[in-house]
Amino acid sequence: MAKPRTFEQYPNLVSMFFRRAAEEGDKPFLTGKRDGAWHSISWAEAAQQVAGLAAGLESLGLKRGDRVMLVSENRPEWAIADLGIMAAGCITVPTYTTNGERDHQHIIEDSGASAVIVSTAKLAQAIMPAAIRATKARHLIAIEDIRVGQSTGVEIHDWTALTTRAGSDVASCAARAETDFKREDTACIIYTSGTGGAPRGVQQHHGAILCNVEGCVEIIKEDFGWEDEVFLSFLPLSHAYEHSGGLYLPIGLGGQIAYAESLEKLAGNIEEIRPTIMVVVPRLFEVLRTRIMKQVEKQGKFPQALMRRALALGAKEMGRGLKLWDRPVDLFLSKTLRPKIQARFGGRIKAMVSGGAPLNPDIGVFFHSMGLTLLQGYGQTESGPVISCNRPKAGIRMDTVGPPMKGVEVSIAEDGEILVRGELVMHGYWRNEAETARALQDGWLHTGDIGEFDSKGRIRITDRKKDIIVNDKGENISPQKIEGMLTLQPEIIQAMVSGDKRPHLVGLIVPDPEWALDWARANDIPYDLRTLCDLPAFKSAVMEAVDRVNPQVTVTEKVRKIILTPEAFSIDNEMMTPSLKIRRHVIRQTYGDRIDALYKG
Repeated sequence: MAKPRTFEQYPNLVSMFFRRAAEEGDKPFLTGKRDGAWHSISWAEAAQQVAGLAAGLESLGLKRGDRVMLVSENRPEWAIADLGIMAAGCITVPTYTTNGERDHQHIIEDSGASAVIVSTAKLAQAIMPAAIRATKARHLIAIEDIRVGQSTGVEIHDWTALTTRAGSDVASCAARAETDFKREDTACIIYTSGTGGAPRGVQQHHGAILCNVEGCVEIIKEDFGWEDEVFLSFLPLSHAYEHSGGLYLPIGLGGQIAYAESLEKLAGNIEEIRPTIMVVVPRLFEVLRTRIMKQVEKQGKFPQALMRRALALGAKEMGRGLKLWDRPVDLFLSKTLRPKIQARFGGRIKAMVSGGAPLNPDIGVFFHSMGLTLLQGYGQTESGPVISCNRPKAGIRMDTVGPPMKGVEVSIAEDGEILVRGELVMHGYWRNEAETARALQDGWLHTGDIGEFDSKGRIRITDRKKDIIVNDKGENISPQKIEGMLTLQPEIIQAMVSGDKRPHLVGLIVPDPEWALDWARANDIPYDLRTLCDLPAFKSAVMEAVDRVNPQVTVTEKVRKIILTPEAFSIDNEMMTPSLKIRRHVIRQTYGDRIDALYKG
């Protein structure tokens, strides 16, 4: 049966899946790597497992509206679990695998989860104490075997037995989904990682995610052509961005999803899977750009010259466009440099979509110059999460996040805040009326982001309201813009600028370890990053990178002094969120005294 190239008005996410499964049948749907080889689950097999899990959850006594916590790394079972929970009429509560016992405890208690699905014994070690102490959680479903020494009050169930139980029927499960669940019903509660405070549960309804999927499908269909799409998933599925863009968008397209082994093996997985679409975060682009630049530098002067020429043409094309005399050089680059770069991404990438954090425009120009289409999107968990996205047909400007998507209304408040209205907007924060009232006013979602429209209706983000630095003269400064420029320098891998109510900005800098190693060798000094950060000569060398950025910004945006730290901001030390945004309040708790000392004397 030929695949229809239309997107219907589905009544819910479960119906969308079962309809696509009926169309795709034995085609591969979910692919993961085991024992060094890729293995796929077909659409038909996945549908059977989803129906089995739905029946299994009902057999445990779970009822419509009950919450089920899902703790797992990205893998085929994650998708089946999410769909199975919804097919049973329950609500998925996905959580990060990096959460500690305290975060698990907060989420399981706040959501009132009746059951937990966990993938591995290692993850169970963190979730089991929270489940035992929880007042409602009485069932734990283990995807892999876990050992329990004695009864704990939480009943352990085997994933395979539950998903293959007798009596589960795909046809009846799909038929029930068509009539029993509506677009306004809550599909999941996603706890925002946030940059401060306890996580809040965002109630995403089926219609919010479907609105997102429909808007994204329109962009794929009209701007790139809708074919047999292949996605490579590696961002946490517990994050709204990957949940909608890396799971339900592929389902809506009838596409295949492959799960990367790890961030360290991502480059190899890309070449093996050869995806057509990838959902990524800016930090990954920064890392990839740095690696590509270093590899080209090692190849000699001619490749370096080609790279410089490609970047110049790319910037020109995204500005006023190429002139007639630029075409021969552009064609030469398309035959020489660009295919080599594109091959590292599998050779058939249609688009890489960046979201989750602001993207430095220079990064976008770089990948465009290499012949790779990079689209910057914008949104937040409270909006499904996608609000807008750049579109090639509308003209890509990397200093914007594109026009609002289909079905999305955007307005700019008097103070510059971006307001959003439409089916994509959440129904509120779970059991948090006060925060809901602050975020939702007169039908509009108050995003907390500051922005404006350009002459072609594309949204330009200037900053987060709460992240804006107001110096002692009352001038507003965007820290993310400056931090993005700093981290483009080869000497700097991470940065946070500070200066609220101060006369000027200062910076906390994490030196790039590879550059630091080269510097140590060149200066005949033993390499130890902690020791290097204390050396005045090393600090001066890093300050030279800051001084290269300062002429590119206004007087108030210049970074006057810096301190160095060898410890990178990471999820493990809680200085970054799982979507790789820096947690400013955590970093200030650690380095506040040293930062304040820069203003003394």
